[in-house]
Amino acid sequence: MSQEKAPIYEALEQFRRMRIVPFDVPGHKHGRGNPELVNLLGSQCVSIDVNSMKPLDNLCHPVSVIKEAEQLAAKAFGAAGAFLMVGGTTSSVQTMILTCCKKGDKIILPRNVHRSVINALVLCGATPIYVNPDVDNRLGISLGMKLEQVEKAIQENPDAVAVFVNNPTYYGICSNLREIVKLAHDRNMKVLVDEAHGTHFYFGEGFPVNAMDAGADMASVSMHKSGGSLTQSSFLLIGKNMHPGYVRQIINLTQTTSASYLLLSSLDISRRNLALRGKESFQRVAELAEYARTEINRIGGYYAFGNELINQDSIYDFDPTKLSVHTLEIGLAGIEVYDILRDDYDIQIEFGDIGNMLAYLSIGDRKQEVERLVSALADIKRRYQKDKTGMLTQEYLSPQVVMTPQESFYSEKESLPVEKTEGRICGEFVMCYPPGIPILAPGEKITGQIIEYILYAKDKGCSMTGPEDEKIENLNVVKGE
Repeated sequence: MSQEKAPIYEALEQFRRMRIVPFDVPGHKHGRGNPELVNLLGSQCVSIDVNSMKPLDNLCHPVSVIKEAEQLAAKAFGAAGAFLMVGGTTSSVQTMILTCCKKGDKIILPRNVHRSVINALVLCGATPIYVNPDVDNRLGISLGMKLEQVEKAIQENPDAVAVFVNNPTYYGICSNLREIVKLAHDRNMKVLVDEAHGTHFYFGEGFPVNAMDAGADMASVSMHKSGGSLTQSSFLLIGKNMHPGYVRQIINLTQTTSASYLLLSSLDISRRNLALRGKESFQRVAELAEYARTEINRIGGYYAFGNELINQDSIYDFDPTKLSVHTLEIGLAGIEVYDILRDDYDIQIEFGDIGNMLAYLSIGDRKQEVERLVSALADIKRRYQKDKTGMLTQEYLSPQVVMTPQESFYSEKESLPVEKTEGRICGEFVMCYPPGIPILAPGEKITGQIIEYILYAKDKGCSMTGPEDEKIENLNVVKGE
């Protein structure tokens, strides 16, 4: 089980050399039937866009090269088992919840979860028990789960089957994962961790604890984010107390039966890369992020926050690779800075919201790009700074949960103008994407503050998604409620 091996990649290379005549799918037949696709992606790429076959194994029931690749991944991540996922970390997150929860079960979780979590509750009918996170009033962002809040939720809901944790959040905030695991396991509850932004925690030193080392039962890892694989590829990790055969069955309920070998091989190669070179690579990323924070804070007005936020509770730890920047002090919302960087400076950052922006740093970044970002931010302050009076500050609004996500999503609904929905129960999602944390989720009461937030976010140019109405002028609410 040498980490220098990449069994899927090696099998594809052998397949390419065999010059097999294809009378199977995909129909482009190694690109011959679609020359424009070859021009876009290249013949080498298109030639390995193939279907499952005996020499290449099958993701739904791996017995050879895919099985070996999953075993290598489990070893690299320190997990009891690993699954290659081609439906993104959305698929991994939903698998975790569908594995542990069924209709009527309770699951304890923070409300600032990705929409994929609540989507899974719509599917399985479980009831969310929200631990509303604290908010940093200066930054307007939600923080981690406080131990006392988790303990209280467990004591009040001893029949809950699992505790779900974001670690880290999009902004780099980490909870006290080891102690949360201990609290949950003492009550025979599973611990599920959304580690979409924490691939690097498994490779290198000086990072917050990863889910497997903390003793969690399942973790979803977005290998395509900080790990360098192709978009939509992910890992699902499991601990020793999970039944791998049952997890595979749950995966196969929703994941494609025609897995892309481009995605599978990218996971295989990227795992090898991180296992062999991850420690040095992520050390450079952390150093680059610290350099960027220092330089941005020297500009004045902006606040690139970091380890100084740690309070050993709601901010138990911080991801040092995260370059999150608070922008309100220069009179601009994060989304406004996001738009200016893209439109005027040809710089694409990860996201901007009401008060903050995130520049995502990883193994492909270099110092010269960071210097270009710092220079652009200084210029934006000089050109666009204004008074911040009247700007909203809160990214997170605590919800009022009235119905389960499933009950409200499948209920009879009516469409009303956003301004006329106050007091009604939402029957769909509303969110800015990224980061994909719902402002409203099915089953939550719509308040005047939430309406103000939605209208403000639209006005500032946030990318709003979720509602059936693509212009987000109307919302679907539960009829008669």
